[in-house]
Amino acid sequence: MSTPGRIGVIGGGAWGTALAQTARLGGNDVVLWAREAEVVAEINTHHRNSLFLPDVQLDAGLTATSDLDEIAQCSALLLVSPAQHVRSAAQALAGKIRGGTTVVICAKGLEQATGKLLGTVLAEALPEAAPAVLSGPSFAADVARGLPTAVTLAVADATQGRVLAERLAGRHFRIYWSDDLIGTQLGGAVKNVLAIAAGIVDGRELGASAHAALVTRGFSELRRFGEALGARTDTLMGLSGLGDLLLTCGSTQSRNMSLGRALGQGKALAEVLGERRSVAEGVFTAAAVVRRARELGLEMPICEAVLAIVDGKLTVDAAIDALLSRPLKAEG
Repeated sequence: MSTPGRIGVIGGGAWGTALAQTARLGGNDVVLWAREAEVVAEINTHHRNSLFLPDVQLDAGLTATSDLDEIAQCSALLLVSPAQHVRSAAQALAGKIRGGTTVVICAKGLEQATGKLLGTVLAEALPEAAPAVLSGPSFAADVARGLPTAVTLAVADATQGRVLAERLAGRHFRIYWSDDLIGTQLGGAVKNVLAIAAGIVDGRELGASAHAALVTRGFSELRRFGEALGARTDTLMGLSGLGDLLLTCGSTQSRNMSLGRALGQGKALAEVLGERRSVAEGVFTAAAVVRRARELGLEMPICEAVLAIVDGKLTVDAAIDALLSRPLKAEG
């Protein structure tokens, strides 16, 4: 029997904690599942998560658990596992949740091994779930501190989307609902790859003009890719597409842009990843995006360049030279 009105958040990292805090401040009964025992203990005892979200005092009513069975009893779940762990997290819930339970995918990426959208992964691993997607321009620290943020919530049924949006929204956390699950997912996935490229431009000190050109041409790649897969143009132009791209490509607070910046400054990928506890999803999503684009016959040269760099097939300078030496063409 599900707990009436209780929201479960799966993932005790920065984003999961921020969403749990926001849902709790909105008046919901919220429980957060974390893999790390020390995170669970600190949230329950000191109402903090200093490992992933330091300097943020959490609401005393937010509880944490390492018991997935407890989470499975909630009436709605926010799945905040990293993109490459969505399948395993969903499989762990199989047979535990009530049929029709809303599961909101809050990760951004494509599954590297298969190139599939995370919604497809969820449908395969947890078919009893009612899927939804939450995406948009949102840094965990901003959301946790109650700074104004606006995001997109995609649900196939408009009525359900409105109800869920009203439940998850807060005074400073504005939610717009949509029924375009494909477009909402793709914006968040591809922008992570493009943010690495934007970071490289910044780290190589190529200038603001180059940054503007990179983001604009990157958005063209995102639109071509999204439309080929059935995304709506208005979704790609909205918060979960253009909005998220502008945020992620414009601030080193972005894990993907800061990683690209380090690469542009000459650091090796292994060195950068070894210094981090958080995940830069674009590193893994690049291969999936490029593979799908090739299957669709689409040109995505910026994403191709990022993949070549993270795979060690091209140096940063060689990738930049390859982009700049492409044949001239009409815009559009």
